[in-house]
Amino acid sequence: MSEKNMRERIDALESRLMYQDETIEQLNQAITAQWKQIDALTRQIAALAERLQETDADPPAQSNERPPHY
Repeated sequence: MSEKNMRERIDALESRLMYQDETIEQLNQAITAQWKQIDALTRQIAALAERLQETDADPPAQSNERPPHY
């Protein structure tokens, strides 16, 4: 191989590596954002489940009164 050919191959590899590094960083940012969203949603589900359990444990009293719109 000639020196020129070798230099062109090295330049091509460096260019590919640069694009791969950028892609990896973008993917890392996307995964981090998704993880934060998943974490927030998991906490919301846990809070809703707790509220549901509290509601099931203490059902509202039955009332024979007419609703206010009658």
